[in-house]
Amino acid sequence: MTKAAEEEKEFQWPPLESNPEIFTEYMHRIGLSPTCAIGEVFGFDEDLLAFLPQPIYGVIVAFERIKNDRDKGSAEDVSKVQFYMDQTGSLDNACGIIACLHASLNAPVDILPDSVLDKFQKENATKSPAERCVSLEQNNGFKNIHKGFAMKGQSQAITSNQDNVKHHFVAFVVMDGKLIELDGTKKGPNVIGYCEDVQRGSIVEIQKRLAAGEISYQLSMMTLNAAAF
Repeated sequence: MTKAAEEEKEFQWPPLESNPEIFTEYMHRIGLSPTCAIGEVFGFDEDLLAFLPQPIYGVIVAFERIKNDRDKGSAEDVSKVQFYMDQTGSLDNACGIIACLHASLNAPVDILPDSVLDKFQKENATKSPAERCVSLEQNNGFKNIHKGFAMKGQSQAITSNQDNVKHHFVAFVVMDGKLIELDGTKKGPNVIGYCEDVQRGSIVEIQKRLAAGEISYQLSMMTLNAAAF
């Protein structure tokens, strides 16, 4: 395929806008309980963090990579989380929903019975990260829902040409007292170190990467948290 043809090839999984309202609606649509929502982190100061509903189950970050970090993580650490999946080229820009899957399926949150998310979780409970990747690739119902939400938001939808996609989504969770980054493009879960607070631990890790020049300052951070009623 020529470069021009590759650029015009339509994405199977178009990128999502980093918008907590869109992510919340998407997750509720596929089966996350209404008792949970996706929140937005407006800044790293304690006064701003205090506005987020508690508890916070996971953190989702969208950033632009400056340095290649795909060699991080280890397949040997898959057993340290309840759910981890790979992301291949066929799931071109599914990183936003994969980050949500990594956050929600490693958290004590309720999932509605017989929903898309419930069925996906049960069908993939014993599968490998690679098999889960294929399962999502072939799930046309999931894919169609995703495409609908990729068209929402204030930004112009990007439906082709990977050069126009600058940001990548990852999730951070705490399991057994360890902060773990979950990114399907890496070799496996990236165990960072001791942590009790997923929100503040994620912020410290992001600040380290910013200082090291690994990622751009053009980033956004969201949380999987209890819904504010």
